[in-house]
Amino acid sequence: MIKEENIRRVEPYVPGEQPNGMDIIKLNTNESPFMPSDMVAIALASMTPDQMRKYPDPEASMLVETIAEYYGVDEDQVFVGVGSDDVLGMAFLTFFNSGKPILFPDVTYSFYDVWANLYKIPFKTIPLDNNFRIKVDDYNQENGGIVIANPNAPTGIELPLDAIEIIIKNNPDSLVIVDEAYIDFGRQTALGLINKYDNLLVVRTLSKSRALAGMRVGYAFGNKELIKAMKDIKYSYNSYTLSAAAIRAGVAAIRDDDYFKQLVKEIVDTREEAKVTLKKMGFDMTNSSTNFLFVTHESMSAKEIFEKLRERDIYVRYFNKPRIDNYLRITIGTKQQMRELYEALEEILAAK
Repeated sequence: MIKEENIRRVEPYVPGEQPNGMDIIKLNTNESPFMPSDMVAIALASMTPDQMRKYPDPEASMLVETIAEYYGVDEDQVFVGVGSDDVLGMAFLTFFNSGKPILFPDVTYSFYDVWANLYKIPFKTIPLDNNFRIKVDDYNQENGGIVIANPNAPTGIELPLDAIEIIIKNNPDSLVIVDEAYIDFGRQTALGLINKYDNLLVVRTLSKSRALAGMRVGYAFGNKELIKAMKDIKYSYNSYTLSAAAIRAGVAAIRDDDYFKQLVKEIVDTREEAKVTLKKMGFDMTNSSTNFLFVTHESMSAKEIFEKLRERDIYVRYFNKPRIDNYLRITIGTKQQMRELYEALEEILAAK
């Protein structure tokens, strides 16, 4: 029997529930409620058996070229991986090796501490203020790296670009990762700073705004030295990360810019309508710049609302964690899905 002390043990990340069924309204995992671009379906349908038989391009060159062209950067400033989780995990493994604690907020994407524990990276969580906002000055301390999700999850709050730049500028000897999984629903990206600061890595995903969560395509921007270092680690671990299908789907999704902008506008418009509607029902919320809302009710607990919605086959996200255990994260769905959510909430609140 293998010795217990020889087994690596970590507390795993708990993903959102993935229920099955035809009449389910799924608003718990921040996926797009819309289908991918028709160009994605065409690209996948055109794959030949021979392309499926062979290993994919380990460089994912076609995807890297498309990303670089779309965002106006050099190809050697782009790294791609299996969703932004893969990209972030690779960045943790590559850059956080100083022995000093890395810093990230106490309320943020809950995979950060999982990676830190997995790779035995010391870390320190920095409390958000009482309004769930990042306090920039708190990141002006000794560290082995900094990770900021912007807009933050699950709060949905976006930190202004000038505040992000202060954190980057004040930590020249540490890598600062800006996780922009939701930036397409927000305002200002840090992408324009990668040529100004050599300690910045900006991470993105096609899962949210381009409706490709099932394809798992993530990418990062940084100076060529950072990108090369990540590639060296990747090729020492798993050369063939992105499948041939994911590469083709990613290229098609990025090229269909009109459809992308249409999806983002629809979600943002529905989000703003949802803010007004939910406030009338007694909900309070942060000012979300994402494709979800982070809400709490004035008289009914988040857990009770979560459970009663679940009984009606409407799934939202509940976090049983300190500071946020009376909040729900509600992904923005289609207008019809949101109307059904409102109707269910009115029934639940009226029956209280």
